[in-house]
Amino acid sequence: MAASDNPTGLRFDPPGPGSWEQDPVHFPRPLTLYFQETHPPSFRQGTNDFARFYGMLIDGLQICYVNGFGYNQVVPAPEAEVPERFQRAEQTYAQKLWREQLRDWDENRKPAAIATHRELQAVDPDTLPDAELVAYLTRCRDHHSAMIAQHMRFTAGAVLPTGDFLAHAGDWTGLPPSELLGLMRGSATVSAGGSDEMDRLKRAFAGDSAARELLAGDGDPTQVLASLRSLGGEAGAAVSGYLDLVGNRLVDGFDIAEPTALELPDALLRAIRIAVSGEAQAASDVDTRTADVRAQVPPERQAEFDELLGEARLTYRLRDERGVYSDIWASGLMRRAALAAGRRVAGRGRIATPQHMLDASLDEMCALVGGTGGPSSDELARRAEYRATWTAKDVPPFLGPLKPPPPDPSGLPPAVGRLMRATGIALGHLFGSSQAANEERVLYGLAASRGVYEGPARRVSGPSEFGRIARGDVLVTESTSEAFNILLPLLGGIVTDNGGLLSHAAIVSREYGIPGVVGTREATERIADGVLVRVDGDAGEVTVLG
Repeated sequence: MAASDNPTGLRFDPPGPGSWEQDPVHFPRPLTLYFQETHPPSFRQGTNDFARFYGMLIDGLQICYVNGFGYNQVVPAPEAEVPERFQRAEQTYAQKLWREQLRDWDENRKPAAIATHRELQAVDPDTLPDAELVAYLTRCRDHHSAMIAQHMRFTAGAVLPTGDFLAHAGDWTGLPPSELLGLMRGSATVSAGGSDEMDRLKRAFAGDSAARELLAGDGDPTQVLASLRSLGGEAGAAVSGYLDLVGNRLVDGFDIAEPTALELPDALLRAIRIAVSGEAQAASDVDTRTADVRAQVPPERQAEFDELLGEARLTYRLRDERGVYSDIWASGLMRRAALAAGRRVAGRGRIATPQHMLDASLDEMCALVGGTGGPSSDELARRAEYRATWTAKDVPPFLGPLKPPPPDPSGLPPAVGRLMRATGIALGHLFGSSQAANEERVLYGLAASRGVYEGPARRVSGPSEFGRIARGDVLVTESTSEAFNILLPLLGGIVTDNGGLLSHAAIVSREYGIPGVVGTREATERIADGVLVRVDGDAGEVTVLG
């Protein structure tokens, strides 16, 4: 259907034949023109790669942008390739093909990506002549494009074993997915902000009282971070190593419109203080819970349960690592380059503020730097205002005809049916929100992470507001990305509008051991900033206490 009755006043026509579904979990706001142009072909390539690798009956996904909002659809596999896909699906389980992908990630893709990130990061774009800056912008875009494809290529490896475990363990025990996913805790260090660089930072500060004193100082956060970097010895080297790792990553979202960690020095510094303080995260009872669940599995299935759980835990870290070490870092580097270009062009009086360069396409950025044209300052300001005004809630969730139901897996060859069922379950828990009707003071979401916590709600619409988050606040937001994990130590609980039990907010809340309720649909509309709320991560309920 064509949709025009929305607050934006713009037409929302299907971008092509078939059904199109909006993705508010990853893209809760309109995207920049740069991202709208860069994202679709790489997204399509990466999803095609995983569909073919695992023998799926889809040929990947495609995404199109309508008035800045992303709508995607599933592309069916070519009919001529179906027999070959059936054979590949058999190999997927016989050979555990996700292990091959995990080895490729650890031994090749991840190290190569980090090396290129660091190579680009070593360039100071503000010092480049105009022609070299244009070339650098293009190089950053090309790298970003490759990293988007890489992120998507490893999607199935990240979720397929988890979906397979949920399918079988759910059949055997009848337990809800929220309880089964609790058994994943501890298998994704990156989702709790972990890294070799963070471990080094903790060790260095544990043995350096002067560094700890400087870290605890009340000075300007930017200056404190600079002073920590300049410390002699292991502490200074450890700080530099950590900031070089996380500083140019986006802290939320995937678009260059979002700030990097170094652009939010106060939140970054507070997160570092908590991380190196030695304060323990909530104790994990995952071993006890695993034993309890296993006891409910029929004895003849317990060995299979162990194997499926082991495979799910093995690849679970890919869910966040593929973004943190791929496009989230590359997008931050592209943002850094665009802002350098913006400072140069704003200095010439061509645009009003460097930030407006973020709303130019790559060709427009290059034209503005080279003085060969480009949009007016007013046009860029208009684009920025549009992005800041509307959210995914303001536009149609679906375009085109109703989406047909997926094929019944029971009618497919066993391996293909198993593959498609596991994929469907995993994707359902990634995007699916609660459908329960909310009450005046109680919102019903999905029980993402166990525990009950009461604290002040901090309604945050984007990273620019992270400075308002105080220790112990309950974050109330539309959704989060995996990049957000470095700021999670500040929080007492998480509540989101969008996303399911495998959304990034759910994963990081489980890893940190803080209560989380996701997919409430209306939390950001119904919970006022600063009010006291109770987050019940066991029941999936959020109560406004006053």
